[in-house]
Amino acid sequence: MSKVSLIKDKYLSLCRKVGAALHSPTRAQAQFMLFAIGIILLTAGSLTGAVAQSAHITYNDARLAESVNAILTYIEGTFGAMVMVAAGIAAILSSAFGQYRAALGLLVVAVGAFILRSLVSTFFNDQNIQQ
Repeated sequence: MSKVSLIKDKYLSLCRKVGAALHSPTRAQAQFMLFAIGIILLTAGSLTGAVAQSAHITYNDARLAESVNAILTYIEGTFGAMVMVAAGIAAILSSAFGQYRAALGLLVVAVGAFILRSLVSTFFNDQNIQQ
C-alpha cells in the first residue's frame, strides 16, 4: 500500500467513527462529549470574568445603599420585633409538638432579625450603608 492510500484509509476510518459517535453515541462517548462541553463553558465563563475585572468601572450605588438601609431599618425596628416574637412563639409551639427541626429554623429566624445588619456588614461591602 502506498502512503496516500494508507492516509486515505485512516481518514475514512476516523470519519466513520466520528459519524457513528455523532449519530448514535455510546454512553461513554456521550459522557465524554458532555464533559468536554462543560470544560469549554467553564473556560469561556472564567475568561469573561477575568476580562471584566480588568476594566476599572466605577458606579454609583447610593440608591442601592438607601434601599438596603431602609430594609435593615424595618427589620431592626418594630417589624423585626414582630417577626422575632412570632417566630419565637412558633418555635415554642413547634418544639412542644415535637418538630425540633422547625423549632430550630424558627429560632434562627428570630435571632436573625436582630443581627441581620451585623451579618450584612460581615459578609458584604457596606461602607455606603448608613448605621
